[in-house]
Amino acid sequence: MSGLFCDGIISYGVTEQEQLFLEHCFYFPTLRTIPNNTHATYCFTVKEDQYPRLMNRGTKVLERPLRFTLDGTLLVECQGENGLYITRRFYPTSAQKCFVEQITLSSSTDQTLTLSLPSYTCHTIGRGTKGVYLAEISHTANDMIELKAGESYTFGVFYSARIANEERILPDARSELDKRMKRVEELCDDALVFRSGIEELDTMTRFAKLRAAESIFETLSGKFHSPGGRAYYAAIWCNDQIEYAGPHFAMTADTTAIDASFNAYKAYIPFMSESYHRLPSSIIAEGLDIWEGAGDRGDAAMYLYGASLFCLYLGDEQIAKELYPAIKWCAEYCERKKSPEGVICSDTDELEGRFPTDGYANLSTSCLCYGGLLFAAKLAHSLGDIGNADLYTHRAANLKNAIEEYFGHTLHGYETYRYSKGFETLRAWICLPLCMGLDARAAGTLDAMLSPYLWTEEGMLTCEISSENQSNTIWDRSTLYGIKSAFIAGAGDRIMPFFLAYCRKRLLGERVPYAVEAYPEGSMRHLSGESALFVRIITEGIFGIVPESLTSFSFVPQLPKGIPFLKLSSLHICGSCFEINIDAQGWTVSCEGVSIAQGANMNERIVIQKP
Repeated sequence: MSGLFCDGIISYGVTEQEQLFLEHCFYFPTLRTIPNNTHATYCFTVKEDQYPRLMNRGTKVLERPLRFTLDGTLLVECQGENGLYITRRFYPTSAQKCFVEQITLSSSTDQTLTLSLPSYTCHTIGRGTKGVYLAEISHTANDMIELKAGESYTFGVFYSARIANEERILPDARSELDKRMKRVEELCDDALVFRSGIEELDTMTRFAKLRAAESIFETLSGKFHSPGGRAYYAAIWCNDQIEYAGPHFAMTADTTAIDASFNAYKAYIPFMSESYHRLPSSIIAEGLDIWEGAGDRGDAAMYLYGASLFCLYLGDEQIAKELYPAIKWCAEYCERKKSPEGVICSDTDELEGRFPTDGYANLSTSCLCYGGLLFAAKLAHSLGDIGNADLYTHRAANLKNAIEEYFGHTLHGYETYRYSKGFETLRAWICLPLCMGLDARAAGTLDAMLSPYLWTEEGMLTCEISSENQSNTIWDRSTLYGIKSAFIAGAGDRIMPFFLAYCRKRLLGERVPYAVEAYPEGSMRHLSGESALFVRIITEGIFGIVPESLTSFSFVPQLPKGIPFLKLSSLHICGSCFEINIDAQGWTVSCEGVSIAQGANMNERIVIQKP
């Protein structure tokens, strides 16, 4: 859970002795450590044996968990001894370097309970880039808590950090809870409200919207959306922020998220010169440094695709004009990286060489460039730049043919795509052509994706297990792209059981309740960008939404087998708010509460013009 200046990861559960288990890890993105690299975020961990425990006349109070509730906060309800009932609610502050635990004690015994809590502890480290950092655990409980029958007592525990010369100012726990729940409501109930009648799918979508947009931090360069997950704070990437999150945020109308995305797109512009040197993979340390250790990952193709989509979805002509020169630069960069075979060259893809790559040309970069050129052409046309609109359309047509010639291949009998020339193993990125509308090999690709070579209980293997590759690693990002690709290809009935199984696994499994980064790498970190990709399965996959211009979009009404209805309200696109309803009788579209289109025809692309 994240606020603008803090991020908290709460590990919770039940011990073998049926007692409460808690461990906390808190990160403070603006407190940079030395050296100030990608991972230089100050943090402190509160282990089980360090956790401030309630004492009853000098003896630790044992707590037996009754219920854990996730609602944008973590609520833990426990039964203590002698009629004591304890609730703990964890949540970040909205704009302070502090995380809150609000505790309420209730008594149902006839005896007066006398309780206490140890005073705060302080942890220090050496100098960071901004001074010496202090981490503190403090609380507002009385020195002695006397609880009579039927009484309740509430206080706050605060996990905070500060620079040594800063005054320790504790927030108001109740006020911060109100702010947290208001933010949860803004993200979950006021934007892209999805209903399908399938509880796991609706709930997973709700959680994904929260995780996607809460991981935004105030930095020296303004608000930055960052992946989080114990590793990546106050920094942006061309895949996570530019390609994944930005297009999603454009459809939410959430000003904080849109501001963070706009900052991310602008942050790369100073690196776009006439020398056409590659973009950095990441802009780190509050925007003060870069990381490009993986070389060219196809970052310009990621930017071309993500920024064009962001502008079209947002429908803001002024922002589009401001970002359009950067989009044109990326299109030209990709053109200059075109191989003699007509595909786009890059050193690696976003997995940065974790899996074999020939360092010449890969399927991911060429597909992202192709999709980016199509959307850049639509944007150029909307802005009156007909010459470049035609040019990008022509380049996309040529790249489409080159992708088929260079990457189209038969693997294990499936008519699908190879990752690169000479590669004879199936890779998860075979889904990307389908995501970009390249459907010549749709049937074989879907069969290959869902075959035992790639599909597992956790999702798609990044690469099939073979004599050359013994890794069983899965990355949710490619699994989510794969699920979306099946919906786009019209295979909603076929993919829906796999999608619902994924939802149950992530929402109700061992690591809950969000999409994860990877496994076993990263221990299933809950990075934020994957949750944005999840929501895009709903918008771009199930509803088939595609921007057509700054003032129009299209969608494909479909109702996958077993889904009673589909409703997407508070869809912000083309600068207006739309609602789409689909059921067995047909579909309707309204804008700003007024019905503007309806029909009974299904599985056909419908173009909607902003009134």
